[in-house]
Amino acid sequence: MLTQEQAVEIRVMARRGDSVREIARQLDCSRNTVRRYLRDQTAQRYGPREPRTSKLDNYKQYLQERVDQARPRWIPATVLLREIRERGYMGGISQLKAWLVPLKKHEPEPLVRFETPPGKQMQADFTYVRRGRDPLIALVATMGYSRATYVKFVACSGEDVATLCAGLREAFDYFGGVPEHVLFDNTKAVVIERDAYGEGLHRWNSELRECAQSCGFTPRLCRPYRAKTKGKVERFNGYLKGSFLVPLAATLGANGLRLDAHLANLYVRRWLDEVANVRIHATTKAVPAVRLAEERAVMLAAPALKAPVPVHQRVVLPLQSLQHPLAVYDALLEVV
Repeated sequence: MLTQEQAVEIRVMARRGDSVREIARQLDCSRNTVRRYLRDQTAQRYGPREPRTSKLDNYKQYLQERVDQARPRWIPATVLLREIRERGYMGGISQLKAWLVPLKKHEPEPLVRFETPPGKQMQADFTYVRRGRDPLIALVATMGYSRATYVKFVACSGEDVATLCAGLREAFDYFGGVPEHVLFDNTKAVVIERDAYGEGLHRWNSELRECAQSCGFTPRLCRPYRAKTKGKVERFNGYLKGSFLVPLAATLGANGLRLDAHLANLYVRRWLDEVANVRIHATTKAVPAVRLAEERAVMLAAPALKAPVPVHQRVVLPLQSLQHPLAVYDALLEVV
């Protein structure tokens, strides 16, 4: 019997035109199983299970940090056992050794950038613009091949799955299609339990899983403690703050206004269309909007949603004001 995540992946792969044989090969199951799940979408699946706790749970973050600090060398389990016992660990060495096994086999992160073919992957991430009593965050979605990017600002203090799913649908609408995979960070808005049903078989947030099924993409997770896995969207986050947010906040401040989600969303679409997605990208040496046309040709059709195109209402900003150097405005916006 397959997990809910595998059942969703079967239907997504079938929508993309993969054969029963190919689906069975990729998911390592029989063709009859694939056919049964395609025939009966209400087939019984494993339900969510309660995460199992162990005496080691409170020390895993410390152990991961120690392993990373020592690479490419290795700290023996006996030494790590002594260190965590000094911090209150009451368990034995057996479960410690079992937990360390996959970390010991871990290969160093490659230095070369991982590129994907058109329509294969989109990376999505929340970036914090301002914290505190007047918080502001942005959902940023970047296509892996073209580097075309969509941005949605939200006035909230944390990441939530409803905001994520709404933003993903608007991103697909903006890009004109749905990629095969969407790469996420390991947050509760995305995944409830990593490797819940075995290695690589995660227990997704149910609302995200439904969004993935209805839109036709397969969610993917970054490797733990390897934020650079989604480096394309992470790099754009810095560009967004320096090239758009800081100059916009400075211009608004000069007119007696404060940057908020409403104003940021009014102007970000223009900036994306006229600056960010039509520049020559430093890595690809190509224009993201031009390469996006190649991705549209192979992506699934976007969901039936038309995100409204913002209309400038309060302050007319010259385009040049969105391109000043970051140093000019460092003191004018709390960029986290």
